[in-house]
Amino acid sequence: MSEEKKLYPNYDMGIWFRTCDEEVTEPLQGKLSGTIPSWIQGTLLRNGPGCKKIGDCEYQHVFDGLAIIHRFAVKDGRATYQSKFLHTDVYKKNTAAKRIVVTEFGTKAVPDPCRTIFDRISSIFDFNVQQTDNTVVSVYPFGDQIYAMTEVPILYQVDPKSLETLGRKQLPRSLIVFHTAHPHVMENGDLYNVGLSTDKGYVVVKFTNNGKGDMFETTEIVGSIKPRWKVNPAYMHSFGITENYFIIIEQPLCISLLNLAKRYLFTESFSTILVSYPEYETNIYLIHRETGETSQYSVDSVFFMHIVNCFERDGKVIIDLCTYKDGKLLDAMHLAAVKSMQTNPDYGQWSRSRPKRITIPLDAPDMSKVEAKLIIDYGVEMPRINYDTYNGRPYKYFYGIGSDVDTGYAGTLVKVNVESGEYKLWHEEQCYPSEPIFIPHPDGKEEDDGVVLSSLIWGKDDHAVTLLVLDAKTFEELARVDFVTPSQTPRCFHGWYLPDQASVK
Repeated sequence: MSEEKKLYPNYDMGIWFRTCDEEVTEPLQGKLSGTIPSWIQGTLLRNGPGCKKIGDCEYQHVFDGLAIIHRFAVKDGRATYQSKFLHTDVYKKNTAAKRIVVTEFGTKAVPDPCRTIFDRISSIFDFNVQQTDNTVVSVYPFGDQIYAMTEVPILYQVDPKSLETLGRKQLPRSLIVFHTAHPHVMENGDLYNVGLSTDKGYVVVKFTNNGKGDMFETTEIVGSIKPRWKVNPAYMHSFGITENYFIIIEQPLCISLLNLAKRYLFTESFSTILVSYPEYETNIYLIHRETGETSQYSVDSVFFMHIVNCFERDGKVIIDLCTYKDGKLLDAMHLAAVKSMQTNPDYGQWSRSRPKRITIPLDAPDMSKVEAKLIIDYGVEMPRINYDTYNGRPYKYFYGIGSDVDTGYAGTLVKVNVESGEYKLWHEEQCYPSEPIFIPHPDGKEEDDGVVLSSLIWGKDDHAVTLLVLDAKTFEELARVDFVTPSQTPRCFHGWYLPDQASVK
């Protein structure tokens, strides 16, 4: 296709379908430009899809490639890079068979001739059968252990230095069936997550940091509320938390339990269980963290993947999130849609997000309707804040990546002032940044005293990855480290920064 006929000439979604054929198991030295501040001593871990095909079988959705963990280790003004696939059960089965034998979010497995209709009927009552454990989305600390996660309640422990896969944890099905890929980590090390329970509906699950290593032995449900539609609970990728409330946003993008049962009979991809009802409002539930009391509010239909932050101020609960007008974002990530994007005039709208703010007066009557107001008219996704200090509290700044595919640059990094509506951009030709992660200066006085780390991949060179260091206040580049990789470097989703203990005051 000629350049002049492309609708989105500066964007190539094909970067999501790269394959790493050779892991980087030994730390790879990079070329440093600029100066990395000496106080940055730690490890940035990133998680995402690492391959587009197994044998002759090709993955059909961005979410589906086998999980690979990337590691950037920063020490004494230098940085190294490593990468390694997670050795999940799915990884072992697919690599042994040299084909896709487990169905993923948007990819059907190669049919198993030995699996009878009776096996399929039985699997309706045993969700573990043919369930993917490809923990490809995020990385979080559970106490002193690091786990890779996705939206099914299976987690894999990762060694943060060697990237070896250390073990598998599965939450009891009596506790939770699906959960978000974004738990909240509290100051004392406790974690909270929201999921779907077979009998209680939406549940808030607490993982208590007991100092004994295994936080999965301390899981308990600390809040719950029933979905508005019993057989169509909402799909949730993240949730909110404030000083006094858990916040569950029930968008009209739903998990059809009927389609889920059909999926086990006919081995359909998981994406077929999602149904969208844009004509319905979005519900917001506040669950009080101490009393468990709930209140419900509604807003004109908004769809979302990521909450930016939530907090309480002046008798109000404020929710900032990256919104979409419908559920087409997930459709935009199918391989077929990616391949046809340059001739699809609707594609830009499918992936167009806008950050909005929802304000709920706590004295408003239950079931009240509220508004979602635009923060800035610029597409932003993968939002991150100064998390350790401002999560669940009043804040001023967040950082993200540009989500609009019809702009002049392939990818941008964005700093947003939620109070003034001002924003700053960083961009470079044919550059695709990852989610930016804020690292606070140890002696910082203001919210944006620190740096932002982002891993970059390049449209012009698929055997390269770069660690970028920006001054979080000015949003100007301080340093970058360029790495030449032995095979393609795939794009990643989410990550976590682990400061070296010696550098923590």
